[in-house]
Amino acid sequence: MDRTLASATVSPAQLDLLDERILWARQLYLYSPPAPMLETLLSLLADVEDLAGDRQPAAVQVRLSELTAVLSTLTADSLMKLGDLTRSQAWYGTARAAADDSGNVELRARVRAQAAMLPFYYGPLEVAVALTREARMMTRGRPSATTAFAAAAEARALARLGDAREAQDALHNAADLFERSGSGADTDDAFSFPERRFLLYRSGALTALGNTNQARRVQARARDLYPAKTGIDPALLQLETAICSALDQCPADACDLAGSAILTTLPAHRTPILRARAREVIRVLPPPTRSSRPARELREILALPPGAR
Repeated sequence: MDRTLASATVSPAQLDLLDERILWARQLYLYSPPAPMLETLLSLLADVEDLAGDRQPAAVQVRLSELTAVLSTLTADSLMKLGDLTRSQAWYGTARAAADDSGNVELRARVRAQAAMLPFYYGPLEVAVALTREARMMTRGRPSATTAFAAAAEARALARLGDAREAQDALHNAADLFERSGSGADTDDAFSFPERRFLLYRSGALTALGNTNQARRVQARARDLYPAKTGIDPALLQLETAICSALDQCPADACDLAGSAILTTLPAHRTPILRARAREVIRVLPPPTRSSRPARELREILALPPGAR
């Protein structure tokens, strides 16, 4: 029995090397297109699965479950960006199971807050609110980047759901948690929550609430914080600026901004999630202008095959 308890097929040094490879993938994820990124993530998952399939000491098994949760979350996020919603949902379920198995409360909350992105963009919004609220409650009383992230995501989902009062309360709570957590540094890690990401979520909430002037200021500040080499977040911010223009009864500006956001994004990043957000611009246009020339031109851009300009 003693030999069984001491048995392992992985050394601490091997595990540290695997950690380093996964940290590299987390950094790479910030600016890599989702399709090629999937190959890297699935290769790493296969390595973790091989190790987790053998009997390991409890401490090693916990680390392997944590790594599985991280990789599964990024895999689910990549699939969501590519519009593969069924497989994305399945991988988010795997991520939650792995995080729960690890016993790491911070990770359990983070995975749930991240999983809320799928229903936020594709519905139902009630599920997004439930997931973010569960994440926030898991880490309540302990200000951290995860708690701030959960509160900001909850505010954004509540705003889109039309619950203005609760959304405003959640926004104030998120700002307080973000300030107290000290997580504002711009770190190059997909699992960090720097100021630019906080502002992206704040922008989403303010835009959905119709606070267009304040939303524009937040969007401009957020864009200044994003490095030149990055993913789709700047395009999402520009699409929210376009939604603000639509709400302000400026349909031509709204459609021009949305079309530009799509066409200036690198083809490999021009995924269905961007197109879904651009269609929201058309949805919030004043009804008489939805068949106008700018709106028709935006629909034509959205109908272009991937990679077209």
